[in-house]
Amino acid sequence: MTPEEYRAYRKTVRTVHGEVVCADVGEGPATLFVHGVGTGGYLWRNVIGALKGERRCVAIDLPLHGLTPAAPGQDFSLPALAEFVEDFCEALGLAEVDLVANDTGGAVCQILAANHPGRLRTLTLTNCETHDNVPPQAFKPTVWLARRPALARKRVVGSGYEHPERLGDETIRAYLEPVLGTRKASREFARFLTSLRARDLLAVEPALKKLEVPTLVVWGTGDVFFEVKWAYWLRDTIPGVTEVVELDGGRLFFPDERAEELVPYLRRHWSVCEYAA
Repeated sequence: MTPEEYRAYRKTVRTVHGEVVCADVGEGPATLFVHGVGTGGYLWRNVIGALKGERRCVAIDLPLHGLTPAAPGQDFSLPALAEFVEDFCEALGLAEVDLVANDTGGAVCQILAANHPGRLRTLTLTNCETHDNVPPQAFKPTVWLARRPALARKRVVGSGYEHPERLGDETIRAYLEPVLGTRKASREFARFLTSLRARDLLAVEPALKKLEVPTLVVWGTGDVFFEVKWAYWLRDTIPGVTEVVELDGGRLFFPDERAEELVPYLRRHWSVCEYAA
């Protein structure tokens, strides 16, 4: 999907938290895509491009990311972000969704699934925070890069891609300008990062151990932030996990870079769950 096509699908939704920007395209069963730290809904553009003729695809920009502004003093904790997504679903009329998440969005969606399992038809988690790996040790230096965009490009974005040299400037700008483009944004981004605490994810583990929502886990094996062991931790924790898929060499942002490999697994997951229902 081209940047122009993605921009054409963007709209603003009014929620109890204020205005939230998302991409919304297609008809049929709704799939909600949730990104992580330092990116935006734009991360999912290639997955959406492959699926928009089959179902409704919605990609949210979390606060401070993409085109969604952060309210003054907004709570960036994982539970607050989970409620942010829940309230967005309510405002958009998404009664039931196939939820797909990456990176910190995966942690947000684990909490959402634990607290609002009725909102989910299915769940798919790609490389993301799990258990007490919040934030991952390799990501902590990101805070120090707030005023050094050139280094941020290499550390924050480049390390998440197998082939960062193929990234266009528009993708870099879409990811980094909202969070590192100004001193104010940099300060808020640092606050965002320091709001992410393992204790908030650990608090929902009892509920995750009872979660029967059909769950697919797809994990890139080359990720420097989230080791493959966490995919199997999810399998052993969430009873609804139906399959763990390893993408050889995939890194954190493989849903963008290797969308053509992810999409068939999504289709199979949804079709099996629909047949079982």
